[in-house]
Amino acid sequence: MNRLAHETSPYLLQHAHNPVDWFPWGAEALQKARDENKPILVSIGYSACHWCHVMERESFENQQVASLMNAHFVCIKVDREERPDVDAIYMDAVQAMGVQGGWPLNVFLMPDAKPFYGLTYLPPQQWMNLLGSVRSAFNEHRDQLADSAEGFARQLNMSVSEQYYLTNQAPAFSRELLDAMYQKLSASFDPVKGGPRRAPKFPMPSIYGFLLRFYQVTQNQEALQHIRRTLDFMALGGIYDQLGGGFARYSVDDQWFAPHFEKMLYDNGQLVTLYSEAYSLTQRDLYRQTVYQTIEFLKRELTSPEGGFYSALDADSEGVEGKFYTWTTAELQTLLGDDFNWFSELYHISPDGNWEEHAGVGRNILHRVSTDEDFARMQGLTQAELSDRLTRTHQKLLAVRDQRIRPGLDDKILCSWNGLMLKGLVTAYRVFGEPSFLELAERNARFIREKLTQPETGRLWHSYKSGANSAPGMATITAYLEDYAAVIDAYLALYQATFNESYLQEADRLARYTLDQFWDEEDHLFFFTDQTAEALIARKKEVFDNVIPASNSIMAHNLYTLSLLLERPVDGSPAYTDLVNAMLGRVQPLLQQNADYLTHWAALYALRVQPTAEIALVGPETQAFRKEIDQRFYPNKVLAGTETTSDLPLLENRSTLNGQTAIYVCYNRACQLPVTSVEEAFQNLEQ
Repeated sequence: MNRLAHETSPYLLQHAHNPVDWFPWGAEALQKARDENKPILVSIGYSACHWCHVMERESFENQQVASLMNAHFVCIKVDREERPDVDAIYMDAVQAMGVQGGWPLNVFLMPDAKPFYGLTYLPPQQWMNLLGSVRSAFNEHRDQLADSAEGFARQLNMSVSEQYYLTNQAPAFSRELLDAMYQKLSASFDPVKGGPRRAPKFPMPSIYGFLLRFYQVTQNQEALQHIRRTLDFMALGGIYDQLGGGFARYSVDDQWFAPHFEKMLYDNGQLVTLYSEAYSLTQRDLYRQTVYQTIEFLKRELTSPEGGFYSALDADSEGVEGKFYTWTTAELQTLLGDDFNWFSELYHISPDGNWEEHAGVGRNILHRVSTDEDFARMQGLTQAELSDRLTRTHQKLLAVRDQRIRPGLDDKILCSWNGLMLKGLVTAYRVFGEPSFLELAERNARFIREKLTQPETGRLWHSYKSGANSAPGMATITAYLEDYAAVIDAYLALYQATFNESYLQEADRLARYTLDQFWDEEDHLFFFTDQTAEALIARKKEVFDNVIPASNSIMAHNLYTLSLLLERPVDGSPAYTDLVNAMLGRVQPLLQQNADYLTHWAALYALRVQPTAEIALVGPETQAFRKEIDQRFYPNKVLAGTETTSDLPLLENRSTLNGQTAIYVCYNRACQLPVTSVEEAFQNLEQ
């Protein structure tokens, strides 16, 4: 057993019994490398990573390989989800070396932790050959390696402005630039199956969040069709668990058919938000089903007894990828009996299996191309009859599936990912009005306040692990910007769903903390790490949106919402408007060049092209009116409300209208005459 046995990360614990003498990232390992003048091998992965498991089985459990690693390197294992700061630095370094990044990420460092070489997965013999070559190079060409490492470290420490030639400028919001962003982005659209025109296909929710906001401004039908095409095929495809709900991380093909089967909390949180918003626009029942089923999956498989949400489910079970989720044709015939024929037609079951063979037997991924409505019509059924059949067959198959050996659960609870899921639940509640969604959301918000917020300082923790056998849980690791950004976003949504001002106050407090501890006045952007956190070889900023939006773009959205809800025009405090304008001004040249990796920034830009509606509700029917407003698609708004009185800027000195609940529609703090129905309010919005 190595030093990982005392860690809380499931990924590190998976390696605790390796013959490799693994250290966790920390002072002990780094000091050992300096004291013994040894190169460092940092191996970075995560628990749901298929190729991480493969490399562990082939190499890190192999005594011969381990002996070579132990003799020549100080070996450090990192869970990228626990330490995204370490992962980001060394991923950037490897990409600067001209190597395509991915996980497992294996990086060789000088004893001072500066990188000189890196790569991803290798088979065992090639890995052993590489270990020998790297150690020989360290012994014989150390000066050259040190120079190379120094160069990479210098590059890592360049500011965003230096790297991309950005200057301090005021943002200019125009429909022309918004259209140009869309045109460049749309060049990569798959006109048949939606998503990008390539494989593998990742969901990338922020792209469609931008398209929804672009559509509100432009009414561009092509954009709407791409949203619908993508969301339809994803929800019908193999990337979505047709029986149990929830999305896998990506599909390996360009059809949304064969997933890489791991299920991540961060994907599902964002996709609940996306499908809820898209439902408010399209009223497609498929999207409603997808949201409800995914939240049921969350409750069933990713919710801790304390109200936190676990991180992920593995792709593999019994050492086989996808075994838990796939079926042989013979199994389905036996289990479904008379229902097999129509079921196999709906889900494209093949006699020999529609997917890979395992142990000589073909397996099937359940996937479809027809909606319930279309398939019922083709079968001569009513939708109610088809719904009954689906319920019956799904329950039967789920009962059998639940008896199988389950994929591994990564049961660490990450603050940032919980924030993303919390935002999804609140958005779903606002659109569908389902009370259980709000109940689950508020329970999670209490968990974040009680378990992931330090009572003495009010700072956040990044990670939490429940205790075994009723022992108390433990929060660890100083929170990153991603944690503050996602939680602030969720609290702002919760305020607008409930009008409980404590959520808004906590969002404001956390935002002020980030400005004290993360803000860089030179770049007009936030650092990723708290200035009180462990100093690494570089202090990075996260600017480009990926599968999860960049923490800086989420913070820009947050500051904009806070400016609308809290800023008073008189004293200009807090100056959230100035800060968000500085951020958008800094990244606008990048948006003009290519918005592909800046789509969450582009979504905020779309909101700024037209004035944002500030809607104030005052009176006893405030919640009923809020519910009616939220069921309609109108993303460019903020809501404030009170049944009595409030000191918030949007509500101050506002009152009911002859005792009736009043709706005030305002732009830039200038309000139209109050009205007493949502219909009248929307007429004001559309003028």
